[in-house]
Amino acid sequence: MDFLNITDWSLLALSPPGWGGALLWGAVKTVQIALGGYLLGLLIGICGAMGKVYGPPWLKELLAIYTTVIRAVPELILILILFYAGTAVLNGLAAQLGLGPVDVNGAVAGVVVIATVQGAYSTEVFRGALQSIPPGCHEAASAYGMSGRTCFRRVTLPLLVPRALPGMSNLWVIATKETALLSVVGFSELALVAKQAAGGTKYYMTFFLAASAIYLSITLISRVIFNMIEARYNRGTVQHR
Repeated sequence: MDFLNITDWSLLALSPPGWGGALLWGAVKTVQIALGGYLLGLLIGICGAMGKVYGPPWLKELLAIYTTVIRAVPELILILILFYAGTAVLNGLAAQLGLGPVDVNGAVAGVVVIATVQGAYSTEVFRGALQSIPPGCHEAASAYGMSGRTCFRRVTLPLLVPRALPGMSNLWVIATKETALLSVVGFSELALVAKQAAGGTKYYMTFFLAASAIYLSITLISRVIFNMIEARYNRGTVQHR
């Protein structure tokens, strides 16, 4: 089949009847949802890692179950379970309180779903980073009279971030790709817009290639940003090769 006969790049024009503007707006939605889920997932991950390393045995067991289950079940299944089950739970609670049905905001639901998945992976990333910090660093901070909070802010966190940055970078890439799975629950992001445009025009190759190029651009830009952050945190350190 001739490649030129299955593509029509004029359909990517920014103004109608082109779909370029809709694709770019879908890309913006993708970044927004990915960023919200990613940041919330990092917060969950930090708390989870602290619980796994320093928490009581019962908390460690609960966190182990959380990270094991989330990482074992495919993301698509998790999204379906969390979206529909979460909606059902909210409506059930609303009914118990005598309230009407709850209309779950798609953006908020997308952020929560991605954050739940990201949190499990972030927990393991930060746990490994925490355990790689030499114990002597905390012993020295304690000898200087630092409180636990001050030690975390001045010693643990500055040592934790450089060790966790490679894993954090990978998790961000995963988060941007996970947003495509939200199309199965009807959230309008880049993948769903591309699918709708392809279905309406029958030029599947055009729009799926365009969507792939946008995802690749997001990844490349993100890589540059994370490299800059990593270089900043690694200033003054000797890099062994």
